[in-house]
Amino acid sequence: MKIRELAVPGALEFTPDEYPDDRGALLELLRREWWTEATGRRLEVAQVNCTVNRRNVVRGVHFTLPPGQAKFVCCLNGAMVDVIADLRLGSPAFGTYDTVPLDNEQFRIVFLPEGVGHGMVSLTEGATAFYLCSAPYDPANEFGVHPLDPDLGVDWRGMLGGAEPILSERDNGAPSLAWLVKHGELPRYEDCLAHYRATAR
Repeated sequence: MKIRELAVPGALEFTPDEYPDDRGALLELLRREWWTEATGRRLEVAQVNCTVNRRNVVRGVHFTLPPGQAKFVCCLNGAMVDVIADLRLGSPAFGTYDTVPLDNEQFRIVFLPEGVGHGMVSLTEGATAFYLCSAPYDPANEFGVHPLDPDLGVDWRGMLGGAEPILSERDNGAPSLAWLVKHGELPRYEDCLAHYRATAR
């Protein structure tokens, strides 16, 4: 298992080793010791989600306030790009984002700590995302920033070869990053760090 820290502090990319044979291949996607060594935190899984996506669909950018949900995301079919945005006020990387290609060839995995923004764009028909969540979904603690907000700066159309992103009504109505900053509705970095410490192994 290869582990790489992303541009957003605390977010990680995991690339599993592949063991092919004449039947296909085996990949170990997660071991508790890998998780705890890489994140310094206990492995907690309270919910498992799966989304099947049409081509050109964008989901997100969503975030939770701490304690919220940490997520461990991979793609089991097709191809997508995962977008990780630092929306934690006070973070040294606030406003930056990173991308990780996810597909059913490399089976990369992304770990997103609580408070970090998460979005994904489907590059193929039926792209299937599978993710583990550290806490159950709480609609009262699920927020979003408009994915096409120029202040966020994510080039979704570029990733789609110029095609128009398909957004849900909810994501299309999400506020801008500037609005969220002005109204104090983003997670605070210091609160996120306190939560990370509280869930240390």
